[in-house]
Amino acid sequence: MSAHSTAIELSSKRGIWGGGNEPFKASYGKLMMWFFLLSDIFTFAAFLITYISIRVSYPAYEGSLEAFAGSNEYWPVPELVFEALPFVHGLHAPLIFVGIMTFILISSSVTMVLAVEAGHRNDRDDVVKWMLWTLLGGITFLSCQAWEWNHFIHGTDTGTVMTYVNSLNQVVTETIYGANLTVNEYGPASFANLFFFITGFHGFHVTIGVFLLFLCFYQAAVGVYDRRGHYEMVEKIGLYWHFVDLVWVFVFTLFYLI
Repeated sequence: MSAHSTAIELSSKRGIWGGGNEPFKASYGKLMMWFFLLSDIFTFAAFLITYISIRVSYPAYEGSLEAFAGSNEYWPVPELVFEALPFVHGLHAPLIFVGIMTFILISSSVTMVLAVEAGHRNDRDDVVKWMLWTLLGGITFLSCQAWEWNHFIHGTDTGTVMTYVNSLNQVVTETIYGANLTVNEYGPASFANLFFFITGFHGFHVTIGVFLLFLCFYQAAVGVYDRRGHYEMVEKIGLYWHFVDLVWVFVFTLFYLI
């Protein structure tokens, strides 16, 4: 046997990677998902590091919580900003709603694990069931985030009297209600900018995840994965969904607790 034919035979045995069909025991699809998530980790890390650097450039509020009022001079107290609940007006419930949001998202990660486990057993009924629960969890989280954004934008009933420099470079003193990209009643403009950008970027990822979950749920329900003979797509989308949940833990910790 010539050296050329031996090389061809070895290449065919090793597969397209030249070192086996599944390096690190991961298929091509899962490996590419890991590469994508790694690049996304760098993106989110850059945003969160930016948040930390801006956050530490402002002093913390040192007065009593009862006397707190938004100001451009110090960073707002998160539990006094995110204290509202849907359908309950005037109730002081610090971080309760965002805590519920976090619980819903983490719970959806648990149901995603159960869907992946069912996929390993080729159990279509269980995959469909747990994918549906995960999908509902993602939709519920997005709905909660939409309400939180709406409340943050419209603000409180009383607003806050603040002095700031407007777009015409004029010093203006007025009562501010809610938040926009220029000024907000809660504190420095960068606080609202970071809130919209970081939670919005994460929400964008959740929206993509919900679309992928629906696609996976539908394909599992109509038997696409049964015909393929495996449920690897469930596992790949599960990797993405777990990543989204993990990122939210860091966003929640840095933005709402510190």
